[in-house]
Amino acid sequence: MAWATACASRRRNSEPLKPTARGPLSLRSWPRSLTFRVIAFSTVWAILTLVVIFTLITTLYRQASERGFDSLLSAHLFNLIGSIGISDTGALTGAPDLGDLRFSEPNSGWYWSVEPASEGVHGDLHSSSMTGKIPSPSVAEVPFNASFQRSYPAEGIDGEQLEVFESEFVLDAKNRAARFRVMGNQSELEQEISTFQRRLLTYLSLFGVGMIAINAIAILLGLQPLRRVRNALAMVREGTAQRLDGRFPAEIEPLANETNALIENNKRIVERSRTQVGNLAHSLKTPLAVLLNEGRALGGAKGQLIAEQAASMQKQVDHYLQRARVAAQRDSVVYRTPVTPLVQRMVRVLQKLNPQTSLSLSLPATEIVFAGEREDLEELLGNLLENAMKWAKSAVSVTVAPSAGKDDNLFEISIDDDGPGIPEDKARDALKRGRRLDETKPGTGLGLAIVADLVNEYGGVLALERSGLGGLKAVVRLRSLQ
Repeated sequence: MAWATACASRRRNSEPLKPTARGPLSLRSWPRSLTFRVIAFSTVWAILTLVVIFTLITTLYRQASERGFDSLLSAHLFNLIGSIGISDTGALTGAPDLGDLRFSEPNSGWYWSVEPASEGVHGDLHSSSMTGKIPSPSVAEVPFNASFQRSYPAEGIDGEQLEVFESEFVLDAKNRAARFRVMGNQSELEQEISTFQRRLLTYLSLFGVGMIAINAIAILLGLQPLRRVRNALAMVREGTAQRLDGRFPAEIEPLANETNALIENNKRIVERSRTQVGNLAHSLKTPLAVLLNEGRALGGAKGQLIAEQAASMQKQVDHYLQRARVAAQRDSVVYRTPVTPLVQRMVRVLQKLNPQTSLSLSLPATEIVFAGEREDLEELLGNLLENAMKWAKSAVSVTVAPSAGKDDNLFEISIDDDGPGIPEDKARDALKRGRRLDETKPGTGLGLAIVADLVNEYGGVLALERSGLGGLKAVVRLRSLQ
């Protein structure tokens, strides 16, 4: 039989069972985690900061290296000019020593050369490292500046990139001039810059990882009081504590104080509701008893009518007082009822009252705690057991177990009998108040309806199915505490 709607009169705004999340955060809850958001934001900010620092340092280092490189070439050029002369015959003379061994290493990428730039000058001087020709662009392509100097890139003998500093200089009073060139290895400079960038990237990465780790640890430690608040609230919800105890940081202490005030207010509301329920029950008890007695004393059709109506009023008053009491404490966070001892006690009582019926009991290995009051669970279980014992032929089975679904905060109570059962099309009628499917058995028709109302008030589910024993199987699913 499919799940029957135990709450035929269930209100639209009643709350379904919902799990209370505890323990580590799931992947789906990470984006909503305050810890995740703070760590993610600080991590992104740290990465952006390190990227900016890396870009800034490498840019400044490149600019400084290029300026130093240009200054070195310019100094070598002036040294070269000062070291070269011209003979009376117009031959270029001189043995420049620029103080750098790279100018003597073949194809090192560091070269100098002196060439005639006017008539009457002959000869060609160059460094020992220069084993080939290095072309230069025309003056039209790269003109000289006001100081008769120019610089341009060129390709070296071995394919390396060169930076060339060139100048034309008059050597004597006869206006005989020569062209001086000093060439530096630009590829070597780029390699040094790349090496610096890699080292800087390594150091900044290590620093960034350490900074992010330390930042994450600091954030986790800083948010630890929130975990303490959550654990304290869980203890209140489970009934092991009455309020949030402990010292909290100044930022969280107002929240803890407001929560404690809310808990105290909730307890006052529950106590006030109970008091009002008791007062109402006491005030109605005597008038209803008088009506019942008067109806019976009057006798006849009118007396019987009065007595029946007074009895009906008594049932309705009891029913709605019960619902008011359950509703008053439904959202309380301090009620807990161990299920196993209560079920064992009720099964023993009913077994003594019905010795002709075999009553078996199956309990879970771990303790289950009902998130509600003991009296409500007793009434719920008592009505189901009495109904099963009344209709069973010879056997009734009671099973208590955690819910088989994904929700760890639910448990089930199943009661099977080998009686006639309830047809599927009449299951809904069996839950209606005062409706009796079989008038041959004694009863008021309120048992299953009371169970349905109690289950509804606790946000649970009542199912009526076909039992494996052949009769009715009533399954109640309620919230448990862990």
